[in-house]
Amino acid sequence: MRVYLARALERSGYEVVAVSTGTEAVPHIQSDRFDLLLTDIVMPEMDGIELAQHAASIAPDMRIMFITGFAAVTLRAGKAVPQAKVLSKPFHLRDLVLEVERMFSSESLTGLN
Repeated sequence: MRVYLARALERSGYEVVAVSTGTEAVPHIQSDRFDLLLTDIVMPEMDGIELAQHAASIAPDMRIMFITGFAAVTLRAGKAVPQAKVLSKPFHLRDLVLEVERMFSSESLTGLN
């Protein structure tokens, strides 16, 4: 799924760094600047909520989008990272790209960059 998501975003003009686990993402977040963290919530080693909280402490301006297939986990994510967007599975790749575009356009409309 990660490959398809990355490809859809790249085809829409975004630069993507795709990794397989949250622990693999941490060094990238610490050493590079990212505009968006797109993460599944349920993952081995480090769940997406823990990753998002870690990312927010390093880069508070980074936008966060969770993807999940578990409704109960969505509530937990909303409480832990209230500014994050949650996209529920199943979704079409077109929906992902539209949601990412909305995240960036809504912040530029409000004057936030």
